[in-house]
Amino acid sequence: MTLKLWDWMVIIAFFMAMVAIGVWAHFKNKDSSDYFIASGGLPWWLSGISHHVSGYSGAVFVAYAGLAYTHGFSIYVWWAMTVGISILMTINVFPVRWVRLRKKFAIQSPLEYLSVRYGIKTQQVMAWSGVLLKLFDVAAKWAAIAILLRVFTGVPILYGVLFSGGISIIYITIGGLWAVTISDFIQFIVQIGAGIALFIATITKLGGIESVFTIWDQLPERNSEFFAEPYTVGFALAFLCINTFSYNGGTWNLATKYISSPDESNTKKAAILSGALYLIWPLILFFPMWAAPVLLPGLTDPTESYGLLTIHLLPPGVVGLVLASMFATTMSMTSSDANTIAAVIIRDILPVQLKKYKLIKNINSLQIARWVTFVFVFFTIVIATQYESFGGILGLIVSWFAALVGPIAVPMLLGMLPAFKKCGAVAALCAIFLGFLSFIFTKIYAANLSYTLEVGLPLFISLLVYVGIGFLNYKKKVSKKVIDLLKAID
Repeated sequence: MTLKLWDWMVIIAFFMAMVAIGVWAHFKNKDSSDYFIASGGLPWWLSGISHHVSGYSGAVFVAYAGLAYTHGFSIYVWWAMTVGISILMTINVFPVRWVRLRKKFAIQSPLEYLSVRYGIKTQQVMAWSGVLLKLFDVAAKWAAIAILLRVFTGVPILYGVLFSGGISIIYITIGGLWAVTISDFIQFIVQIGAGIALFIATITKLGGIESVFTIWDQLPERNSEFFAEPYTVGFALAFLCINTFSYNGGTWNLATKYISSPDESNTKKAAILSGALYLIWPLILFFPMWAAPVLLPGLTDPTESYGLLTIHLLPPGVVGLVLASMFATTMSMTSSDANTIAAVIIRDILPVQLKKYKLIKNINSLQIARWVTFVFVFFTIVIATQYESFGGILGLIVSWFAALVGPIAVPMLLGMLPAFKKCGAVAALCAIFLGFLSFIFTKIYAANLSYTLEVGLPLFISLLVYVGIGFLNYKKKVSKKVIDLLKAID
């Protein structure tokens, strides 16, 4: 497809807005606290929208669109609904504790408190493994953006990576968290506009608003089912467990949204807003994908359905808006990841690895923060430009990261709860290591395992090991500093 002039104008305006936001945010940053956590000053509505948008990526418009085409409504049940429930049912547990950690221990990184909770060595294992895996994960998202751009315009992947990555590295590096969250808000508005435009075009093509309810009679029977094989009740429950850990801070950039809230009341409101949006907005966003088998029957590649619907149903200019929304969702994840990973490197890794770092930090912490962010994003772009040479390896590493969200998140989140005070460094390390081994097991014996077990086993093993070792340590005395930390945030 060749984009029209209006489409290019919309896309260019979107990227210019991103750069302008970075320049504006540049002047709000006085130190690393401003840069990484907005000095705890994010209003609840901005934090909630940023938390929500940071959970999307181009996968929604490609892989999830394909599943909506072939399996129908079940994609909402096991993905969006479980995310919304996992956030809303824990608003009094994890979000408030992240805020308390910042207010009482001045953390700027989600991993910072782990040095007290488990010790420096355990904290370093979690920090290094997460950063290295995120390097490839973010690179894969740049490649995903470039692939989407190639589908719409024919632009080579290399240019797509350099274009989107180059714009992002500017506003992320100079603007910090303020740039990330304000751009998230703009990206959310773009996504809402594009989603509603395609929703209206779809129901108009199908004969009116009543098609929202009547369309299901024209689709295969399983497309209207809540649970369609292999996405069973068990799979949805496993995903609910995974999302409970991931969206409450196991995915580090999402923890930052809570850490940056002014107080507990604001962070609760932010969590409620994000969770409610996950329950409501995907119903509108996914409807054109659910209707695609009627409008585009017999597609050989269902993952192209959203793009083809856009091309066939929307006028010039609006097509550019939809493409900009695809950029927006993926760039939201990558920019949030980059900001949080830079915080982990500066607050958790460098002070341990470089003896002179504390002196440097006291001189100009903001400058160091910007340089680390720039270097991290730069290397992700370099890896993304070599995406094809990685073949299936890059995808494998990305899947490793997804599997390790659970094993790393278990000690990270449960470590904040007094009920697990007996779970120390050994429990945390064993949970991570055995969770990783169970992931390797699922890949070797995937053909003999149910999809539910393949997805959920790493998390469940980590959870069992962590809790089990804590139970065996019921007579072990817990150090005073750990007790004091848990009391302070409980």
